[in-house]
Amino acid sequence: MTTIEPSVSSAVFTRVQTSFLRQGMMLNLGARLLRVEPGLCELALPYSDKVTQQQGGFHGGAIGALADIAGGYAALTLVADGMEVTTVEYKINFMNAFQGGELRAIGRVVKAGRRVIVTTAEVLHVSEGQIRDCAIMQQTLAPVNKTY
Repeated sequence: MTTIEPSVSSAVFTRVQTSFLRQGMMLNLGARLLRVEPGLCELALPYSDKVTQQQGGFHGGAIGALADIAGGYAALTLVADGMEVTTVEYKINFMNAFQGGELRAIGRVVKAGRRVIVTTAEVLHVSEGQIRDCAIMQQTLAPVNKTY
């Protein structure tokens, strides 16, 4: 699958992409940045032995990390230049377990305040033309100064 080019602003996409390329874990797991819009970010994570648990399904830690990153980058699109975001907390519900295919996490900003940003991320499993619910996350983030 090819990466989807930015649909709204190449500056917003480039900002998120620059930060995403610094995510060692996501890159090591094979995650891809698919879509960036103000208040939204979509990522993909292909099935591989890097992201499985002992029974062969996607590991909850990989699912949670993907949701966390998608929500975080959705938030990043709405904070001032020179700022980043950091996760304060998140809660995730795992609805179904899957093997094969890939996961898609779509992060969306619910409320963007000056000190606290609330997001959600929907994690979907995509395989053989089928899209099914995998997990749902709610997250709280805080804007912080960019240090790189």
